[in-house]
Order: sequence, then C-alpha cells, then structure tokens
Amino acid sequence: MRAAVVREFGPPSVLQIEDVPTPRPGRGEVLIEVHSVSVNRTLDCAVRAGRYSRPISLPFTPGADPAGVVVEVGSGVAGFSPGDRVAAKLNVGGEVGPGESGRVGGGYAQYACAEARLTTLVPTGLDFPSATVVSRHTPLALTLLRDRARLQPGEWVLVMGAAGGLGSAGVQVAKYLGGRVIAAAGSGDRVQLGRDLGADAGLNYRTGDWVPALTEITGGRGVDVVFENIGEPALFSGAFAAMARNGRLVTVGTHGGGTVPLDLTQLYQKGLTVTGTTKVHPDDIAQSLAMAAEGTVRAVIDRILPLSEAAYAHELVESRAGLGKVLLDPTRA
Repeated sequence: MRAAVVREFGPPSVLQIEDVPTPRPGRGEVLIEVHSVSVNRTLDCAVRAGRYSRPISLPFTPGADPAGVVVEVGSGVAGFSPGDRVAAKLNVGGEVGPGESGRVGGGYAQYACAEARLTTLVPTGLDFPSATVVSRHTPLALTLLRDRARLQPGEWVLVMGAAGGLGSAGVQVAKYLGGRVIAAAGSGDRVQLGRDLGADAGLNYRTGDWVPALTEITGGRGVDVVFENIGEPALFSGAFAAMARNGRLVTVGTHGGGTVPLDLTQLYQKGLTVTGTTKVHPDDIAQSLAMAAEGTVRAVIDRILPLSEAAYAHELVESRAGLGKVLLDPTRA
C-alpha cells in the first residue's frame, strides 16, 4: 500500500510517500481502508517537526483520526464486520496506547489498523470527511464544556480561536448546551464563520483593546466560561481578565506558545477555575457523529487533498491560511 512515512523529524518535506506492506489486524483490531484523515497542527505537524511533548519513535506514519471502510476484522472483535463505515482513533503522538499487536501506525495511508474499542460506526448519510472532523473535535468540546466547565443554559461562553477545528466545535457544542456564545478570532472572516455557526456575538482579538468590547457584550458582567485553545500570553490574559465571578476556563491548546501569565489575585478573589484535559469518552464520539448526521453540528472543511500532497497539506496548516480543516483522502489519485 501507499503511505506517508516520516523517517526523520523536520519540515513538511520529510513526509515521503512510500510503498509499505499492508498491515494485518491483530487481536482486538480492525483493518480500515482509509477514505479521510485530518491534518492537525499538533498531532501531525508538531509531531512531524519533532516538537511534540511526548517521545515519538521513528519511523512512523502520521494521522490520528481516519475514517473509512472496514475490510478485515481481527480475532476477538465483536460488533464490526467488513463493509462497515467507521471512524477511528490511532496511536499517533502517544494519544492512546498501541493495541495488543504493539503496532503504532497512522492514517496517512491507504489502510490502517485500529483498535476496535477506539472505533465507532459512522451513521448512514454522514460522509467520511465530516465524520473525521466531527469525531476529532466535537467529543473533546463536549468533555470540556459539559463535564469540566459544567456550562449551564444562559451562561456566556467566550470561544477563542472560533474558526479553528476545535474552536468551531466549541461554538456549536456551547450553543447545543444552551450557552450564549461569543466567537473570538483573529480576522473578520474567521469571526464571521463563528457567527455563521450560531454564535450570538463575535469580536476580533487582533484589533484594538478587545477586552472592553467583550465586557460590553455581556452587559458588564463578564463571561462565565472561556473555551481557550491557543495558549498565547496576551490573548490568555485578556480572556482571563474578562471572566465573571466563579468563571471557568477550559483549555487544551498551546498553538500560541503555551506558557502564559496567571493573575493569582483574580484567581482567588473571583473564585476562578482553570482546567484542561485531552480525554474523551467513547460514547461521546458516537453522540457527536449522531449530532452531525442530524445536522446539529457540522464540520468546517477548507479542502481535501490526495495522499500524495501530504507535505503540501502540512504547509497549508502551518501557514494558518485557510478556514476549516485540511484533510487527506488516500483513495484519490
């Protein structure tokens, strides 16, 4: 089969398309013909560049979230059959442990093995690109907003990076949970995308002093929840300053650097909470895919490229040029 292989850390050009043996599913695994896999700034680009926070063994194939068709089922697997349409989570970037076979491989390939326990059926009518994006980001947005922030109906939610993969999921999940959403992004078109996804208000945090505008939107009260996934010092401190008493900030992003100032006086005087996690419950993946099939949430996709353009896809993601996710489709010529 054809796969993108990283044999040394470096720029996008280290992604080389090679002929490699097609894997066979081990115990507890399914073999998937990959129809879609996303290009993620952290789990793919940072890993490829050697900047990931966990050790990565070379060589490896990137791609943590393929969707496609089951072609073979390993021993001990129940609930899946050849021909099933599925979305899966793979052990790229150390996000989950390898299966019993010990294999650690990614979805930038024509075929990929996935643990059955981390594989979810895709509802009829939902296309593979949407399944990839929704299964990647919506479950985490549910965990952060519903379980960690405990968002209540009517509360104000500030979503930072509202046009990104996780940010756009955050806007939609916050509305689904009954929140009043402020979509914050770094350009007018990105703010508008957040509004198009259902946000009640929007602002550009790259123009002027945006914190007073944020306070004005909430009638001087401040926001109850900050959905933060950038980790840029100035933006973090601004969002933190705009929180209301007993506010909760949830975070899972460090694209802007990750080391930020923390005003401890505000933290204890306002009774604020800051928390983060990367954990999701498998049931939330199925729920997210069902929400997408019903039209409750939608995937924001910039473009879909063939596997042969994996290096170019990384360049696009690192340039932050597009609106929405960049995907690879290994079935495309």
